[in-house]
Amino acid sequence: MPFGFNEKSVFLLFPALLALIFAGLLAVQGYRSDQRSSLWLSAFLGLGSLYLAPFLFGYAGWYGLDGYRETLFYLPLQQQLLLGPVMYGYLRSLLDPAFRIQGRQWWHFLPAVLYLGYSLVVWITDVWVLQRPWFYADGQDKDLDFSYQMAGLISILGYFALSLRHYRSYRQLSLQVLSYAEAVSHRWIQRYLWVFVALLVLRVLFFIFNPEWGEFGSKFWYYANFSVMLMYISFTGYTHAIRMEDQFWRKGIENQGEWQAQLTAATEGPTATTEALPDLERWKAKLTTCMEQDRLFANPGLTLQEVASVIGANSRVVSSVVNQGFGLNFNDYVNNLRCEAVIALFKADQHQSHTLLAIALDSGFNSKSTFNRAFKKYTGLAPKTWLEGIKE
Repeated sequence: MPFGFNEKSVFLLFPALLALIFAGLLAVQGYRSDQRSSLWLSAFLGLGSLYLAPFLFGYAGWYGLDGYRETLFYLPLQQQLLLGPVMYGYLRSLLDPAFRIQGRQWWHFLPAVLYLGYSLVVWITDVWVLQRPWFYADGQDKDLDFSYQMAGLISILGYFALSLRHYRSYRQLSLQVLSYAEAVSHRWIQRYLWVFVALLVLRVLFFIFNPEWGEFGSKFWYYANFSVMLMYISFTGYTHAIRMEDQFWRKGIENQGEWQAQLTAATEGPTATTEALPDLERWKAKLTTCMEQDRLFANPGLTLQEVASVIGANSRVVSSVVNQGFGLNFNDYVNNLRCEAVIALFKADQHQSHTLLAIALDSGFNSKSTFNRAFKKYTGLAPKTWLEGIKE
């Protein structure tokens, strides 16, 4: 089977093969550990590799060979209408390991199934029934048809918007009920979404300035950029899958159903967080006493529900007290108390005999990065800068 090795075909060949390798690794890991996010990412990388295939084979000269060209035309390699749902499924499974495609959610895959059905009809009609090209009488690959490419772009844009909205809801939820929201913020998802922003912007620009998607040579730079992004997602996505054993991530993410119940309780009903809470000052004083005297904030895994249990209230009441009484979300409220504890230790010269990280961990922070961000947000200064200020 001849393969034309040149600068363009080799440039696309490496990321396509790399994506397939990582897809296999993630599939094995996903099945062994029942980690569905790895299976979704495996599917996405596999689709990404197939997405490159028509141009990879085109630059290798296969579309110019009799037999190869006809076979490739009938293979639906670019699953434009499947990339979006898989992208969304990956994000959902990262944020909720219990996520399943069920019921009406299967409708997300209907457009892709219809296109596969259309491809099958084309193949049966041209190869088996008429035994001559009818659908492909124009000699153009249907995967590269402008209308199909445009439908794919619209699909990916829609699922990107859906993914972004879901991630924002997740972040708001975590800040309302977890004191360690930073540990489960999924910085990787933010980078993953930024990669898609870059890809979508690039694709829109190509649609505007170079709309003839059937022209192989004129699309190389788009697919070259896609290759770079696919390699980035392969490496960093696999690394993230390996690191997902972090204790705070597991504690938080495995109980997201509980978070949702807490948020619902905190934002609905007669004492919702947006409505005035009866006896606000009394609850505020009680919460302050429990948090400071019992040092609840020093628990790095503290949740809204745990605080509610200690003060003898439900999570809705505690959320209302924090939101209305202090003008903060739960995460910032607890981190501010931790920062005050750190400052007290600084003033007691504890930094002379202990590292900043030790002081931060003793005050309830779970990492140096979280401590630095929270301290600067609370004081406006980095911890070391603040210490230099009190020495003067």
